[in-house]
Amino acid sequence: MATRKWSQDVTEHSDALDLEGGVFTWKDPRRIAESLMESARQSSRRKASSPYRSAMSMLTFYMNRAGSGLDEEQREILDRAKDELRRLRDEG
Repeated sequence: MATRKWSQDVTEHSDALDLEGGVFTWKDPRRIAESLMESARQSSRRKASSPYRSAMSMLTFYMNRAGSGLDEEQREILDRAKDELRRLRDEG
């Protein structure tokens, strides 16, 4: 019997954000950040007060839960996506 981790279920079926499929596997940090921000902006269920905080929280959650299973190249891309999220926040 296959078991699913609760963190995988949260990532795939977040009650706060409707994420684009495969968003955390993309190779373009800006595209990842824009997608997360758009999902957070459109959500009426997000927990955080701002779209930025909600998007950053989901990205950080994913990275923490992926842990050592996340290859170094994708971890670097997702770290750069955090920087892009900060830029999007500052751009207004």
